[in-house]
Amino acid sequence: MALQLHNSLTRRKEEFTPLEKGRVGIYVCGPTVYGHAHLGHAKSYVGFDVLVRYLRYLGYHVTYVQNITDVGHLTDDADAGEDKIAKAAARERKHPMAVAEFYTRSFFEDMDQLNCVRPDISPRASGHVIEQIELVRTLLDKGHAYEVNGSVYFDVATFKEYGKLSGRNTEEMVAGARVEPSPDKRNPVDFALWKKAEPNHIMQWPSPWGMGYPGWHLECSVMAMKYLGKTIDIHGGGLENQFPHHECEIAQSEAANNAPFVRFWLHNNMVTVDGQKMGKSLNNFITLKQAFTGSHERLTRYYEPLAIRQLVLNSHYRSPLDFSDAALYAANSGYQRIAETVKDLRKRLKAAPEGPMDEDVAGQLEALKTRFEEAMNDDLNTSVALSVLFDLVRVTNTLAAAGSATGSTLGAVDDLFTRLGGDVLGVVKSEYAETAGGNDEAVGKLVAILIDQRAAARKNKDFTTADAVRKRLDEAGIVLEDTPQGTQWRWK
Repeated sequence: MALQLHNSLTRRKEEFTPLEKGRVGIYVCGPTVYGHAHLGHAKSYVGFDVLVRYLRYLGYHVTYVQNITDVGHLTDDADAGEDKIAKAAARERKHPMAVAEFYTRSFFEDMDQLNCVRPDISPRASGHVIEQIELVRTLLDKGHAYEVNGSVYFDVATFKEYGKLSGRNTEEMVAGARVEPSPDKRNPVDFALWKKAEPNHIMQWPSPWGMGYPGWHLECSVMAMKYLGKTIDIHGGGLENQFPHHECEIAQSEAANNAPFVRFWLHNNMVTVDGQKMGKSLNNFITLKQAFTGSHERLTRYYEPLAIRQLVLNSHYRSPLDFSDAALYAANSGYQRIAETVKDLRKRLKAAPEGPMDEDVAGQLEALKTRFEEAMNDDLNTSVALSVLFDLVRVTNTLAAAGSATGSTLGAVDDLFTRLGGDVLGVVKSEYAETAGGNDEAVGKLVAILIDQRAAARKNKDFTTADAVRKRLDEAGIVLEDTPQGTQWRWK
């Protein structure tokens, strides 16, 4: 089965084939950098990280572009309100570019913690103002835009396919408008390409229409086309950006170029808290830094970053993920189970005897790999793909219990963990022994205390207490093995 992706433009799954054989261009809407990244950002960027990783696993050469919005994104997500960066700058009493720089660094630190691969190109809106002005010129020359009092608007009436991505018509757009349209607009659904800057507006640039700044939608069209061409393979972003942001991108790009802008549109769903979207505007968000340190009132502890990644992968990228501390705790337990199994596997591998590959195990591994690829080919079904990893954990623990597997056999198991769990899902680390610590070390110390308590109970012939300790650990997913060298533990 070939890779099938749900195309938001056609509203169905389609077999993915790139424009150029063997090469894929992906553009993903990046963050507006006016605050620390939160769990909602993890949902989006982990999802698209897995897409990039899986395409590379399939052998494609991928160019991954993810922008940084540091100007033009207004608080109403349209043509009204304050610039989000400027508002944060006033609150923090800093220059807007200092704010953007600080939170850009913070964003990439958090994405590194989540084991997201860095984009090949991370262009900034403020670094592409010249190109944005040129796109506005083109749209004016072609009759798709008009200038009023130093601002330039896209004339939606000139683009008959406006609404094809979101499925909305212009009447619905007018009825659903959240703010009063500017009197400068010919039509309430027209959108700003260039905004006139008031004298006290810090971020402004000279243009043929006077001092101003670009509209939010303009940057993504410009940067996608500059680095990936007039027609790109995949454009990703959050479901909340489907309208108006992505709809406007399509209109201005296709009106300028007379060519399709994007072949596959992919939209991730949101993280919710008590049924409401998690977001900064609702002030119900948990930053990733708070999750990593357990410093939020909704959290009972701190969490390993890859446990947060695992929580995201437990849900499909197009499905909402309702956050709770219990769900995160369960994901953490699952992540620890995989991690401890891989660490134990690699220890055993170092001491394993030479010998041929176990043919029965080889067949099991091939079947698991096939199931994994079938799940990923079905519109990136990461929850099923994760279940394959847990089946691989069970295969590994069976081999560990037998204690007779050869280096060839254990090496093949480790290789599959690395390829599926590491290269694609990003939840298996390449180096555990050298980087063990944090939650892993804490779990090990706690289990050691319980093993000592069990040993003392057995010495005193208090077998009821000893069995109770083993039972409680078993319920937590931890198996005790009594060996001549002492009691060892592993995840189920």
